Amino acid sequence: MVINLKPVSVENWYECTQLKVKTEQLNVFPAPVVYWIAESKYVDDFELRAVYRDDDLVGFIVFCTKPDKDENYWIPAIMIDEKYQGKGYGKAAMEKLIELMSMMNCKRLMIGHRPNHQIAECLYDSLGFKKVSEEVVDGEIIRLLQSCNKTIDCRHLSTVFLTLTDTIA
Repeated sequence: MVINLKPVSVENWYECTQLKVKTEQLNVFPAPVVYWIAESKYVDDFELRAVYRDDDLVGFIVFCTKPDKDENYWIPAIMIDEKYQGKGYGKAAMEKLIELMSMMNCKRLMIGHRPNHQIAECLYDSLGFKKVSEEVVDGEIIRLLQSCNKTIDCRHLSTVFLTLTDTIA
C-alpha cells in the first residue's frame, strides 16, 4: 500500500467533493469537502491535499502553510471516505503530512477533534499528539505535536520528494 498526498487540482477537485464520511460521523465531521475547497480560495494559507492509496482517492486533508502568532501550524481537517475507513489510511496520510510539515520546518503542529470522536483521539495519540488542555475550545479538544521537525526515515525520501514536486508544479 502506497499512500500519497496530491494537491487538489482541476483534475481531481470534483472527485474530492464526492468523498463522504459515514452518516453517524456527520456530527464530528460536519463540513463537506466542497466547503473546504471553497474556503481555501479565501484563506490564503490553506493547502488542500487529496489522499490516494495507489491510484484510488481515499481521503482529504486541509493544512496551513503559515504558522499562527504562537508558531503553531494547524490541520483544520482530515477525512477518509466511508468505504476506506478502518484500513490505516488515515494514520498513513497523517504520517505523510507530518513528514511534509517537517520539511517546512514546522516545530508545533496542532489539530482539533470533537470530544466524542474516539477514533480521532486514538489516532492522534498514536501519532504523538498531546492534549493541550482538558478545555473544549470551539467544540473541540486541541492537540499538539511538538517538534514535528524530526529526522525523516530515508526510505520515505522519494515519496516526500514526489509530494513536494507535486506541490511546486
